[in-house]
Amino acid sequence: MDLISLIRDKMMQENLMFIYRGVVTDENSVPLIMLLENEMESSEFDFLGRKRLFMFVLESLQNVSRHSDPVEHANMSLVVYSKTSDGYTVTTGNVLPASHTESLQSKLEEINNLDAEQIRKVYRNMLGKSEFSNKGGVGLGLLEMARKTGNRLDYDFIDLNDKYSYFILSKTVDSLGRGNNLPGTEKAFNGTVIAELERMMARNNICLIWSGHISPDIGKEVVSLTETKMYEEEVEESLKRKVFSVLVEILQNVESYCPGREAEKEYGMSVAILGLKDGVYSLTSGNLILNERVDELRGKIDIINRYDEEELKDFFRVSLSGQTTLTDSTGNMGLIEIARKSGSKLDYQFKRLNDMYSYYLLTVKV
Repeated sequence: MDLISLIRDKMMQENLMFIYRGVVTDENSVPLIMLLENEMESSEFDFLGRKRLFMFVLESLQNVSRHSDPVEHANMSLVVYSKTSDGYTVTTGNVLPASHTESLQSKLEEINNLDAEQIRKVYRNMLGKSEFSNKGGVGLGLLEMARKTGNRLDYDFIDLNDKYSYFILSKTVDSLGRGNNLPGTEKAFNGTVIAELERMMARNNICLIWSGHISPDIGKEVVSLTETKMYEEEVEESLKRKVFSVLVEILQNVESYCPGREAEKEYGMSVAILGLKDGVYSLTSGNLILNERVDELRGKIDIINRYDEEELKDFFRVSLSGQTTLTDSTGNMGLIEIARKSGSKLDYQFKRLNDMYSYYLLTVKV
């Protein structure tokens, strides 16, 4: 649980909202984009701003999918979303052969030295010349990012060894869909934090971290991304069903006890974390909870953890028979289902924050 607390604190300190580590494909690009779209429902971004931001995300994901080292380092790709007062920042990381970095850096520097009209002119010329390879246009995607969002692209290369480098591409887009780095005022971009995040997730076998309000729509996309990942990794059907069911229940558990967006913003955002090690999935949620609800919830979990599989079935039937239209249907039922479907104990922790709230962490292994 100490690791989860460290991750939550790190996400808050760096204004991080979402991190995915793994292979980026056409299939999982859809929930990756939808996660951001659903989070933006309450933002001030207008239609044009959202359109430009989503275009940048799509081009970034395609860039990772097309140009990552496909074998040894495929799982090291990273997708990171951040939210600050300047807007949303989208950052990707992926492994490239070290021999490719010089030419790629040259293209990026050339693009960053062009003004908006020059970018449009070069873009039209490239389309006219049909300068395409089997992996897409040569620099065309990078030009498209700069053309739609207005100006320079932040990037960095982190040396991994003599053969490979970690390429990090980032951009902050404001509510009008424009980049916030104006020529002559830009600060040097440093990708060290992103590289450290990738290493942290690798060390702890973490695939996905969400830090923010977990609405039903956000939960749906977290589940969809997890489901897609399991499908692509050819996880056996019975395990997929277990993970899917348990994750749904855990996210509903967050919704049941979380006191709302405003409290989250002030005292601590909800988190959802997916880990995988040696074929065992680790599913973790964290959320604020009113102190007045802690003792009751702790009692429920302690009872559930004392029961074996058969006793849980009986307890579920008893709890089900006691449900009415006035009963909190997510009380015992969801927690019992998590224990039943996962076949494991519910590992939990309550950390008291103040006189009103505590932070509630729940981890289940499947």
